Amino acid sequence: MRTQLAGLTVLITGASGGIGEALALAFADEGANLLLHAKSRSEHLEDLVGLQGWGERAVVGAADLREPDALDDLLERGRERFGRVDVAIANAGIWPETDVPLHNLDPERIREVLEVNLLGAIYTCRSFVAQLAKHGPRADGVGASVCLIGSTAGRFGEANHLPYAVSKAGLYGLMRSLKNEIVHVDAWARVNLVEPGWTVTPMAEKALEQPGAIDQVCATMPLRQLARPEDVAQAALFLSSPALARHLSGESLTVAGGMEGRRLWTDEQIDDELVRQRLE
Repeated sequence: MRTQLAGLTVLITGASGGIGEALALAFADEGANLLLHAKSRSEHLEDLVGLQGWGERAVVGAADLREPDALDDLLERGRERFGRVDVAIANAGIWPETDVPLHNLDPERIREVLEVNLLGAIYTCRSFVAQLAKHGPRADGVGASVCLIGSTAGRFGEANHLPYAVSKAGLYGLMRSLKNEIVHVDAWARVNLVEPGWTVTPMAEKALEQPGAIDQVCATMPLRQLARPEDVAQAALFLSSPALARHLSGESLTVAGGMEGRRLWTDEQIDDELVRQRLE
């Protein structure tokens, strides 16, 4: 089915990571123009643009999303190159690897995670909607779209990673509030959330390599497999499509194999080797 994303311009934050790069590839395959953000790996994105032959279809920019106006320059460059920016994917985020309970957490770690993951998403939306308000909606009636990349940690919590879980839970409030605001700027604009579970990305690989980690993760999932970045990207693609999700706003799409907040499988029922084969 046609997504009608061809010719639209998509902002993707955190595009140099596992899910971010998969998002870039997925939207490029649909014929969209790309605004690709990274904090410190913009050279990697420039290489990706060259390798994929995207040429004039992509603009790359580096910015620290903890700064309120960090994306203004990239958005303006995108508008100058492509005429406007139609879709925003707030994907950038961090997940500190070390397990630390709240009472032992360094306040600086708490602040950094909340500023990058939650404030960064808020500022991304703020800049995107501000340029939408300044330049107006599309004349053809195709509404703007915002897609937030959250986490199942925001729903079920994650012991020893409390700031991360709180930052992702906050995206629900962002989505549910912004969906009611953005329509006063663009009558057909939509805001949705993708909620991945454990996904095989560079950020998560070290934790998943720990003995028994995959068993523990898959014990709460009827589909005993981990997500790939492409699985998350396709969910965001669907929600961002003006053809496939025209009447969806304020919705959360979970990409986590049916994960529940309870164990579904005993240790004896989890075949670690079978799960790993599903990643090949």
